[in-house]
Amino acid sequence: MLKYLLICFLFYTVTAYSQTATADLGIIPAPADVTLKKGFFTIGPKTQIAYSDGKSKKTAMVLKDYLQKRYGLKLPLLAETTNKSASVIVFTHQEKLGREAYQLTAGTSVLKISGDEAGLFYGLQTLMQVIKAEGAKLQLPCVEINDRPRYPYRGIMQDVGYHIYPVSFIKSQIEMLARYKMNVYHWHLTEDHGWRIEIKKYPKLTAVGAYRASTQISHYVDSLNGQDHLPYGGFYTQEEIKEVVAFAAERQVTVIPEIELPGHSVAALAAYPELACGDHPGPFKVAENWGIFEDVYCAGKENTFKFLEDVLTEVMALFPSQYIHIGGDECPKKRWEACKYCQQRIKQEHLKNEFELQSYFVKRIERFVNSKGRKIIGWDEILEGGLAPNATVMAWRNIDEGIKAAQQNHDVVMSPMSHVYFDFIQGKRELEPLAIGWGYNTLSRVYAYDPTPEVLTSDQKKHIIGVEAAIWTEHMDTYRKVEYMLYPRLMALAEVAWTFPEKKDSVSFFERRLPEHLLQLDQTDKVYRVPGPIGVSDTTLTGSTFKITLKVPVEGAKIYYNFDGQDARETDYLYEKPIDIILRKGEKRQLKSVVITPSGKRSANTSTLFIHP
Repeated sequence: MLKYLLICFLFYTVTAYSQTATADLGIIPAPADVTLKKGFFTIGPKTQIAYSDGKSKKTAMVLKDYLQKRYGLKLPLLAETTNKSASVIVFTHQEKLGREAYQLTAGTSVLKISGDEAGLFYGLQTLMQVIKAEGAKLQLPCVEINDRPRYPYRGIMQDVGYHIYPVSFIKSQIEMLARYKMNVYHWHLTEDHGWRIEIKKYPKLTAVGAYRASTQISHYVDSLNGQDHLPYGGFYTQEEIKEVVAFAAERQVTVIPEIELPGHSVAALAAYPELACGDHPGPFKVAENWGIFEDVYCAGKENTFKFLEDVLTEVMALFPSQYIHIGGDECPKKRWEACKYCQQRIKQEHLKNEFELQSYFVKRIERFVNSKGRKIIGWDEILEGGLAPNATVMAWRNIDEGIKAAQQNHDVVMSPMSHVYFDFIQGKRELEPLAIGWGYNTLSRVYAYDPTPEVLTSDQKKHIIGVEAAIWTEHMDTYRKVEYMLYPRLMALAEVAWTFPEKKDSVSFFERRLPEHLLQLDQTDKVYRVPGPIGVSDTTLTGSTFKITLKVPVEGAKIYYNFDGQDARETDYLYEKPIDIILRKGEKRQLKSVVITPSGKRSANTSTLFIHP
């Protein structure tokens, strides 16, 4: 019996040790399997970097450059080791671990990373996260990590139709995606409010369609009809797009373009009004107010399809992605109902209504895209009227749309606004930047999301291929606002997308790993939303005695608090130990607190009301 208890104790100890390894190492997203061992691997001036072939050499060179730029270490890069080194880092290309999987094994003198091309890159991202400077030395614990992603599709959607951002910012987003093992940058390039991609065959798309005369400056739904009366616009040249696509490919990120059809097309119609319904449509102007517009591409005219095929041909030449996103959302049918060409198309194709006409439109575009060896992906409205045979659905309106598509045996990327829309606010509206007039997605809500609905069968669950967060930018007129809305929710999304549910640990994420990563972010020029103190929230508690323990959400930050009902400030109490609160009957106290990071960034004030019942 004693022997049995000893075995159980050892098993529990080893299991607990292994489970806390992720927290100890600080890795985001959490790996599939981590086993810590005794000792440390040290990187110093005599360390060598070795590689097995051309693909592993590319990753080895990234590490060499990183160590030189970050730590000033100039290490030799070799096809094989000389065995004279105190330590060696070896990159080995192999496919057997599976797509995007990697193994990282660190002993006291040899550190090995193996995987396919993507796996090697992700193993390197893990290595760069776990390296710690210990005085003059760089170290990491001896460890074995076997890791693989939960989903093959892990992305964000960046809209540039409402507002456009510099190429340098697009690249900075892609770098952050790569750091956190995200692999898709969905680039929403056309909108009613601006056409952002150069199409050489149709120059007026950018000469006319890329610019609007004014911009709405109020909430999306609580409109004051405010306008700034300032001309706005811009577009990306094909050379800039090639540059971004190549930059992303080096970092294992696929850029998927979105060309909206048949709706959200007013900017294109402003340039080429003959593509709209009727004999003499237009004139149109690029949209200035937020919303959905009734003028859309005519589904009855052949020149509409000729135009779109020409556009998509140029788009596919720029983007080697398997998927081409065709939009398909929010297409009003009013113009089609009154259009003789659309009604003639319905009759000729034996369609029941305008919803089936949209399905005809999407299916016809799909046949063209498929003929070029690509696939279409579209927002979940493409389910209406009959889904195109090979289409992948991006479920945004609600989770049920994703369930519906998976039950029809179509692949699905889950992007429900209920959980992963990053244009939604994260706190009290009066304390947040101007944002869309509905929706609330906190960091913790994002982290808790599981993209695979339990209602699906095991076979249907295989059709949930990934998750994507959407960043719509009606109210993000600067890239700094985009950063604020993206970070740190991106880190939570990365763990949702990569880490298997049984390996997720919210305590580890919020209390140990995220604070370390936010300190690193705090040391850059990026803007991010500083979370409030861990251990307090906007809520009301009742009782007579409370003991509140606060923890910093950013490593090295300070927490200030008070009970005077005013917003906390640096002249208030500096939190250093748990707060004891004793209340008499009928008494209430309001704790207000603020986080100030090492760089001086501040959280919004957080408050908790304590009431003796």
